[in-house]
Amino acid sequence: MAARNRTPNPALNTLLEQARWTRTQLAQQVNRLGPQAGLHLTYDRTAVAHWIAGTPPKPDVRPLILEALSARLGRPVTHEEAGLQPAVSGDGSQAVDTVEELIDLGRADMDPSRRGVLAATVFSAALSVPLFQQNAQAAESPVTPSKATTRIGASQVASVRSMTDRIADILDEFGAGHARPMAAAFLVNTVGPWLRAHASEPVKRDMLAAASDLTYLTGWMAMYEKVHGLGQTYYGKALKLAAEASDHVTYCRTLRGMSLQASNLGHGRMALELADSAAEAAPSAGPRLVAFLRGQQAHGASMVGDRRQAHIRLREAETALGKADNRRDAIGGYDQTAYLFHVSHVLMEEGDLSGSIEALKQSIRFQPAQERQGRVHAYAVLAQRQLRYGHLDAACQSWSRFLDEYESVSSVRGDDHFATLRTDLAPYSKARAVRELSSRVREVAAAKA
Repeated sequence: MAARNRTPNPALNTLLEQARWTRTQLAQQVNRLGPQAGLHLTYDRTAVAHWIAGTPPKPDVRPLILEALSARLGRPVTHEEAGLQPAVSGDGSQAVDTVEELIDLGRADMDPSRRGVLAATVFSAALSVPLFQQNAQAAESPVTPSKATTRIGASQVASVRSMTDRIADILDEFGAGHARPMAAAFLVNTVGPWLRAHASEPVKRDMLAAASDLTYLTGWMAMYEKVHGLGQTYYGKALKLAAEASDHVTYCRTLRGMSLQASNLGHGRMALELADSAAEAAPSAGPRLVAFLRGQQAHGASMVGDRRQAHIRLREAETALGKADNRRDAIGGYDQTAYLFHVSHVLMEEGDLSGSIEALKQSIRFQPAQERQGRVHAYAVLAQRQLRYGHLDAACQSWSRFLDEYESVSSVRGDDHFATLRTDLAPYSKARAVRELSSRVREVAAAKA
């Protein structure tokens, strides 16, 4: 009989080295865990040697291997990290929980050698999003079923909230290129283990909600960096965590983020459907969340040519915003800057280029000083529209303001805008305003190289 081809599993061997365990020690610990799963096991070092050589362990033993290594290393170990395939559930799907998927996703995002693979993830315009109630029912079984090794409380939830706010501030000031790796690392190294930990039911729900917020923010940053398939994947995980936490606000906010992503990619109908889904899923929302959702509904409606509905939604957003307090939310905030940006989008979709330029100027005037990344995008969009309108000098002034902000920001979208600046102004190289700007462009290009 011909020998079966086996693919070695170096990942399992690497984890053994990290754990400073011999193969015998891993076998012994798996045997000790066996009774918890109703199994009587008698593995020795040769069994572990076979696993590393490529013979897969039995499906009901794989979770025990992961649990043994997780307890030893003091952090969650996933099937993917251990080079193991998840067991197949009764419906034929692989039984991997949301936290494990999130840890694998974040770990890949942390690894520069794997970002190229993540960047190739394709955005799906055919994604179906269940209603909040449907998703919540599906999540009644725990999202974190493995044995916990620590206990968490309200202070750990507060830490996640605080770290999420700080990452959002770094995003605003320095760009997603700096902030997203920090978010991914925090998800993997801190939030993942805390989601696995023992906690009271209220604390567990609060931690799931906090994790959902951070996952949403990480997805937003991936979307902003134009890694759209990855961003959509993060958004999907945020939806699952929010549903498990029964957190309507984060669930709606994530759907709204998905709508924004669809609109950025030109999927008008999908953008409107996601924005409407977010609004329908909203509970008795406060005025700021109402404005947040109505503004995106207006943009979606304008993309499908529904002018009447777009302006109704804009008026609703303006009214709701007028009732909101002055608190600045780091995650999912909505203010006069964002509202006027939506007005500008709607007018642009209607062909009112002059009106869209004026609304965008107003939006920039209201923009908080710390939101540098937002200004990079806003000034670039403004400059492009001004040039399209035939106002070369005004466009150069806006591009100059763009360069002021872009120098300090790490952003793929900013890099794309910089390339657009050079392409759009090339035909006007003899114009005085362009000549005055060109030396500055060369300086920034050299600094960014």
